[in-house]
Amino acid sequence: MLAAGESSAERLMTRNGMRRVPSPRVELFQCRDFVPPGLCAKLIDLIDANRRPSTIADDNGDAYFRTSETCDLDADEPAVSRLEELLFALNGIDPAHGEPVQGQRYDVGQEFKPHTDYFTPEGADYSRFCSVAGQRSWTFMIYLNEVEAGGATRFKAVGKTFQPETGKLLCWNNRRADGSVNPATLHHGMKVRKGVKYVITKWYREKEWG
Repeated sequence: MLAAGESSAERLMTRNGMRRVPSPRVELFQCRDFVPPGLCAKLIDLIDANRRPSTIADDNGDAYFRTSETCDLDADEPAVSRLEELLFALNGIDPAHGEPVQGQRYDVGQEFKPHTDYFTPEGADYSRFCSVAGQRSWTFMIYLNEVEAGGATRFKAVGKTFQPETGKLLCWNNRRADGSVNPATLHHGMKVRKGVKYVITKWYREKEWG
């Protein structure tokens, strides 16, 4: 039986249309048409209404490391509640272990340079961000629209690049089988060349959030 903050490859692969990247280095999956277009459009409206400049725990001194806009989405919004239902049905992770749903907006030229979603255990901000809820376990990311040019997500360590498609889900385990963080999850939200990209991100923790 899985722990409350966990999902598994076996569970995810029971979903029709789910595909796993064929690499022993990372548990990385994609599923097209996970979120219906109508729900994607409602989530985009919420992002546009509440966006602010994105921040990062440690930018390594690079003020342009993450140049998108971000918002935490209200869990009481019907569109957010529906999204949470879809995610729980897929991954089975206790919702109490989830961070608030976050939306991101990338305009032309904006990006999120290569990074991992876990907090570096030796990093200056590790105790601040992980002392209560623990490390991030899984990431679930959804593209809300197609982009005219650019905006792909690149996982260099496994030679895989994903193009934005409306409703497409990417998800991955941020750790190795032994529980240590997995550097092979390094990924790059590449620059948008034409158009605007909207993304939803849902992170889960080892312990209950907050």
